[in-house]
Amino acid sequence: MATQTRHPRAAKATAGDRPAGTAGPARAKAAGRDAQPGFNARDSEDIEERHRLRTPMIYEVLRREGEEEMDRPISALWWSGVAAGLSISFSLLSQAILQANLPDAPWRPLVTSLGYPVGFLIAVLARQQLFTENTITAVLPVAASPTLANFRRLSRMWAIVLAANIAGTLFSALFCSFTPVLPPDLRAVMLEISRHAVADNPVDLFFRAIPAGFLIAAMVWLIPSAEGAEFLVITMVTYLIAAGGFTHIVAGSFEVFLLIVGGQLAAWPAIVGVAAPALLGNVVGGTVLFTLISHAQVASEMQLGQRADG
Repeated sequence: MATQTRHPRAAKATAGDRPAGTAGPARAKAAGRDAQPGFNARDSEDIEERHRLRTPMIYEVLRREGEEEMDRPISALWWSGVAAGLSISFSLLSQAILQANLPDAPWRPLVTSLGYPVGFLIAVLARQQLFTENTITAVLPVAASPTLANFRRLSRMWAIVLAANIAGTLFSALFCSFTPVLPPDLRAVMLEISRHAVADNPVDLFFRAIPAGFLIAAMVWLIPSAEGAEFLVITMVTYLIAAGGFTHIVAGSFEVFLLIVGGQLAAWPAIVGVAAPALLGNVVGGTVLFTLISHAQVASEMQLGQRADG
């Protein structure tokens, strides 16, 4: 997505816009039936409005967003993806600023990790296209209707957004390396953090990328019902990625490009040994583990709702 997340009540604006099985009259009757003595019909409606979104409704909100995103023009996806790549670069910069001003103590990595959410906050709240968020929003329409046309739309979107994200982080790495925008000592700290991030072997990087993909997908799933707490949701999830040492393909690509431009990592080993395992792990965690399981848990309920409406 970027996650084009609307306020959850937008998905309930009209009866025609509601997911199957969640029609307004049925909900109103249910609210009246379940109401305790002392509450009138209007009170029951207010209570229902404040009731948390049901799982099939979250699913439908994200599925519709995925449909809209896959239909966007190539230029819109590209520039939004480039912007996300630029934004994510601020995660490493924020971490480096914190680390440069903290003593070398056992607790320093936990505090330094607080800088990691900065880039994600910019990208997600600005609704920029970030590849790992599309491992859920763009996949749900395909899971709901696995046609060849939908697979083509998904492949198109993934290819454009991933390439755009990488282009954005590459530009950031070149800008940070060949202009005086950063003090030399701060750039050195960024390189130090980057070396640590890519130090593991490809197998370890792959498995460390799976939780990151799962967590980003979970973050996207949580946002529709966050009700104004999006900042906290994004911060909590992405902080856990950094503190746990998990691998994110877009944020990691900025670290890799800094090392390549700085002559500390060769391009081919970076692609095969770092980028590819991180990409595969993020897709496995976000699409296979979270998205498809989420689809499975609501598929039968959605079908029952469609039969009831029919």
